[in-house]
Amino acid sequence: MKTLSYLIILVSLTILISCNKNDTDEYPNPNPNVEKYIELLKSNQYDSLNPPAFTYIDIPALLKYRNETQTITNFPHNGISSLYAPECTLGMYVLWTIESIRAVAINSNYLIMRFPSQNPILSLRISDELILVYTNESHQIAAKAYYDWWENNKHKSFNEFKNIDPLKSTNYRWH
Repeated sequence: MKTLSYLIILVSLTILISCNKNDTDEYPNPNPNVEKYIELLKSNQYDSLNPPAFTYIDIPALLKYRNETQTITNFPHNGISSLYAPECTLGMYVLWTIESIRAVAINSNYLIMRFPSQNPILSLRISDELILVYTNESHQIAAKAYYDWWENNKHKSFNEFKNIDPLKSTNYRWH
């Protein structure tokens, strides 16, 4: 019995010692930093099914990319949406990522996993019908709204302004 115990310990130690410590490099970090996230989105290599678990601390770094117009095709989609958008501009996706941070912080009723809405697409707020908007002008308005929201409030505690919808003064909302 003693010999069997020694054999099990020896085999276990051998397995542990022979493990390649760099094997974990094959698997992407489920929560990359903002620069790595942007790099992966730009190269269409972001392969997680969920947006990263960023916090309000990441918002300034994300805002740097708010005006990017590069089309991306490999990004997390909200699985419950019946609309599948195969592509999106990087800047719009970054704004949706910021909205995800805000939605998680306020425990939004629209939050599904870390998705703040069904899609990273704007729709008209003033219409009873669902009218999706994909224009450069709407993107610029949304980018300015998020930038102004952050710049006007960044000196406060995030808890003091997380409930303010950055798009409130625009004609848009998230779909």
